[in-house]
Amino acid sequence: MRGETVWPDGWSEDGKRTSAEQGKGASAEGEKGTFSEEGKGASVDDSWSIGELAERAGVTVKTVRFYSDRGLLPEARRSAGGHRRYGPEALDRLRLIRSLRALDLPVPDVGRVLDQEEALEDVIAGQLRELGSRMAALRWREAALQLLRDAAPEERAERLRLIGAVTTPSAPPSTAVMARFWRGLLPARLPTRLRSAMVEAAVPQPPGDPTPAQVLAFARLHAIASDVRLAAELCPRDRSSAAGDYHPAVLYDGLGEAYALASADVRAQRTPHGGEALDCFVAAHARSLGMRDTPVFRRRLSERLEREAHPRMGRYWRLVAEVTSREPGSPEPNLGTTDDWLRAALDAQISRLAG
Repeated sequence: MRGETVWPDGWSEDGKRTSAEQGKGASAEGEKGTFSEEGKGASVDDSWSIGELAERAGVTVKTVRFYSDRGLLPEARRSAGGHRRYGPEALDRLRLIRSLRALDLPVPDVGRVLDQEEALEDVIAGQLRELGSRMAALRWREAALQLLRDAAPEERAERLRLIGAVTTPSAPPSTAVMARFWRGLLPARLPTRLRSAMVEAAVPQPPGDPTPAQVLAFARLHAIASDVRLAAELCPRDRSSAAGDYHPAVLYDGLGEAYALASADVRAQRTPHGGEALDCFVAAHARSLGMRDTPVFRRRLSERLEREAHPRMGRYWRLVAEVTSREPGSPEPNLGTTDDWLRAALDAQISRLAG
């Protein structure tokens, strides 16, 4: 059995008004006729058809239906013919929806704001974070393209390989590889707070507005941290076999204090020298091994640190300085450059004593 078509009151199947209704259309001035769903006419009450609402809001019927179907624009009622009717408040609500969508807010977030006004602050904060990430990614891509454009032809293949390993279309490059590299290098017995602090200090964040040189430096850091052979060579050795027990927490706590004391000298690029920072540096190594700070210990410490130094890690820290520098030629101190300064101060002191 075919479904029976239901026509709005006063209309026949061929779209013409019935004779009874034609008389009503010419009734007293100001009386409103019946609207179809497309809104061609005036409403008999304070409600609007979907077409009239769309016309008043300056949008299409399809747009109104889209938001209505998703629960953002509730209808006031249905007409006798089953068509949607909207109250006057729907116009303000539709305008608010359009304003929020003009800011590119996703439909679910628009729904949150409509249901709970205080959610607007959270939604805005989330959108700002997302927009900041997208803009940072665009700035990174711009600097990477400039790097490739300015590279000599024989350098482009290598630079493209380096950049391709860290660049993503929609977000700044990740630091996950470098963080994993450092977590593998740090002693297993290191407390969580120290491990987290060391990883944070050793892994630079990609600059928000990088220069081409910083893009290249960051990409080279990523390549160093991705080298599994290097990680195996640098795997920490248990120093408990030395005199006394090895206490890594004591060492890293003390080194943090020594680095803080030396940072001003490193930043000012002063010649390495003895003093409180060096004494703190040596004392940290001595206490971590249960030993005393003596001239003999200092000489042996200098020899051991020289043996353990790896040239690629020296390069790692120079690249970190380049990535984190605010201005060319003025590198910020980091763990590696500060450790190098203190080691140079120790070597200079031992040379003076030996002479």
